[in-house]
Amino acid sequence: MTAFLILIAVVIFTCIWLNNVSSRIGVPTLLAFIVLGIIFGNADPIPISLNDYLYAKDVCTAALIFIMFYGGFGTRWEAVKPVVREAGLLATAGVIVTAALTGLFCHFALGWAWGESFLLGAVVSSTDAASVFSILRSKKLGLKNNTAPMLEMESGSNDPCAYMLTAIMISIVTRSATGASVVWMIFSQVAFGAGLGWLIAKVATFALHRIRFMTEGFDTLFLFATAIASYALPELCGGNGYLSTYIVGMMLGNEDFKGKKKMAGFFDGLTGLMQVLIFFLLGLLARPTALHKAVLPALAISVFLLLVARPASVFAILSPFKKYSVRQQALVSFVGLRGAASIVFAIMAVTGSGLYLKNDLFNIVFCIVLLSISLQGSFIPLMSRKLDMLDKNSNVLKSFNDYSEDLELQFGQMEIVQGDTWDGKTVKELSLPHNFLIVLVLRGTEQIIPRGDTLLQAGDKIVMFNRTVENDTFYLEEKIIKPDGRRAGRRISEVPGEGLVVMIIRKEKTLFPHGNTRLEAGDRIILLRK
Repeated sequence: MTAFLILIAVVIFTCIWLNNVSSRIGVPTLLAFIVLGIIFGNADPIPISLNDYLYAKDVCTAALIFIMFYGGFGTRWEAVKPVVREAGLLATAGVIVTAALTGLFCHFALGWAWGESFLLGAVVSSTDAASVFSILRSKKLGLKNNTAPMLEMESGSNDPCAYMLTAIMISIVTRSATGASVVWMIFSQVAFGAGLGWLIAKVATFALHRIRFMTEGFDTLFLFATAIASYALPELCGGNGYLSTYIVGMMLGNEDFKGKKKMAGFFDGLTGLMQVLIFFLLGLLARPTALHKAVLPALAISVFLLLVARPASVFAILSPFKKYSVRQQALVSFVGLRGAASIVFAIMAVTGSGLYLKNDLFNIVFCIVLLSISLQGSFIPLMSRKLDMLDKNSNVLKSFNDYSEDLELQFGQMEIVQGDTWDGKTVKELSLPHNFLIVLVLRGTEQIIPRGDTLLQAGDKIVMFNRTVENDTFYLEEKIIKPDGRRAGRRISEVPGEGLVVMIIRKEKTLFPHGNTRLEAGDRIILLRK
């Protein structure tokens, strides 16, 4: 047992080291985890043998739950709202077109049977949210014309459709499907998945606002359990658990409740761990001695996906909207990475009851994922530059709910001591640097919103623009004033509570408000909350 625990620690330390190395040389991090899995699974002196696909399926399914949940939880609705229609079509119709074209290619070009061809098409039809998120964030690729939010929402929401297609194709290949059963499967997957997802999200939101968690961290534990329930309950009823999980994540991620920022950080780390687990497990399952037979068909399918299937689905969906240039559609096509979901669905296919496959589906999908992450993933920054799609003024982090950690707006705290140069002076008498602003004066238990004639005295604690606040009593939160919101059209002093409005961003202008400042629909307000 001790040796096994040491081995786990070595694997984790190695993953962290590979993460740093891969970031410096520009290779996607997840590729390093696959390679590490292959090494530990096939090389001496301490090989880890894993041949139980059923066990791997259960582990990967659990891991994908949290990846899907955080895909929704981390997506900022206001950022993706302008492209939600296009992203939704790519995540549904785009997946179906990709699966159909890939299936036709496997049948006519590779000579596979019809059922097996379309099964593989379904398995690799979705794009990988983990890889897309990782590359866009690590490279800070701000893209023109809302391209990044579109890619993020598409890759985060298209796995449920691919999962449904895979389940349907498994039932067809095993000859357990009838016309009525397929229709019912589609209905139950969508209706129960979406319906229960919406209901679970509403119940969880109510609980987060009403329950007072007496122990710190139990609110995060509650959200952890909610993510599990959002998958398990719909699956119990024949619904699409991944669709439900994504909906719950999206709805909760765009609600305002205490501690959400810390929860986002927790699930960001947990999702990273789940990604490592899936890709490391894939490496353990792979056997290099069997890969040589899978390389050529995998290479052919990868090239077809990259040059035909993915571009055909993207151009067919985005071209009618007119506002998307050929360069933009080409980039969206190129960022169609295959990854974690394809691995899980491939394992699900090879473990299907009564399913006999003539082709080595798992190892073929393994090679497809390996080629997609290593080649496509590495060249995304280069393709973005070549297609002139980079926008230096765009911040890709704003598409995520935890982007506030990277805001240029930062606060600091200082205390006035006896005899200090600020002791006994009013705010307007201070020689503050440009753009510095005192936003709060803490005097004992009293909280004073300062004015020009506010007199400062020894013992006062001053909160102002400076460096990051080390005291976690205060935190920043951003809200957008909605047209029908209770703040719209009213002065700040007329809507007390929820925190101190310290900054307003209005149509690219930055305003430092006071009580009489009137808020307008569309304003982004920065609140200092306790």
